[in-house]
Amino acid sequence: MRCLVTGGAGFIGSNLVELLVDKGHEVLVWDNFSTGRAQNLSHLESSDRLQIEEIDIASDHPLEVPPDVDWVFHLAALADIVPSIQNPGAYFQANVVGTFNLLQALNDRPIKKFVYAASSSCYGIPDTFPTPETAPNRPQYPYALTKLLGEHLVFHWGQVYGLPAVSLRLFNVYGPRSRTSGTYGAVFGVFLAQKLANQPFTVVGDGTQTRDFTYVTDVAEAFLAAAESPVTQDVINIGSGNPRSVNEVVELLGGPITFIPKRPGEPDCTMADATKAAKLLRWSANTPLEEGVAQLVQGIDYWRDAPVWTPESISNATKDWFRYLS
Repeated sequence: MRCLVTGGAGFIGSNLVELLVDKGHEVLVWDNFSTGRAQNLSHLESSDRLQIEEIDIASDHPLEVPPDVDWVFHLAALADIVPSIQNPGAYFQANVVGTFNLLQALNDRPIKKFVYAASSSCYGIPDTFPTPETAPNRPQYPYALTKLLGEHLVFHWGQVYGLPAVSLRLFNVYGPRSRTSGTYGAVFGVFLAQKLANQPFTVVGDGTQTRDFTYVTDVAEAFLAAAESPVTQDVINIGSGNPRSVNEVVELLGGPITFIPKRPGEPDCTMADATKAAKLLRWSANTPLEEGVAQLVQGIDYWRDAPVWTPESISNATKDWFRYLS
């Protein structure tokens, strides 16, 4: 197939691109490199099945999608909680307007499948565990809201314009190439930089909160399965369904701990009901946390230039989190 991957130089995107190229598909990557890194695709640059274009889908007009594209994987987005609270306009532009612009460019394009990278943060603080796709949407901060609005746009295009779309609500994805930007965010990026610097792990609350950690190569397989499947106009959770505590993560990483205040607007547990993924996509997460963490530690040098967060710098960076979400 001829594939377009937006955000293909990012964390999940680059792992998906690698899988698609390995499977023999031709891949066109669109990325504005605001958070994606050219390094994430450098090992594939000699492939004649990969083309990379620097494009900002939120501002470049009009977008010109090649007429021979079969599958579109839409992963381009701004992530993380704090900056979305501080600058909701940028998140609306990237995650909502960017999605709208891409959908507009696909009008009258007979593509076979559009796969949207949604977020389980749309559930907010759920009432039910494991959390099914039918759970109420209660986004707690602008990032979660903008990803949900993007999902609504995708399904509206399916309803009105016949776009064959699937939305994958991703739970706590971790693995190689996770973000190393200066934004305080993904827990593994924080912990791995701290480990490299011989600094204690900053554990939120008492560390007993659990997360549905799902390894990124498993998630890439879910995107491919969604594209290959006949499923359209449906939302599907992508998670392991096996939540593990943050304390277990730091035990696997090995090192001292310092505890920092628990934050408002965060659930004590995330846990995917992945029944639909198993039934409709024949997909399940296969990488145990122990194996995934071991692979991260093996490639830890990737995070050598990442910021090293301390309790003081985290407190300063998350002031608006406590101010607005309390």
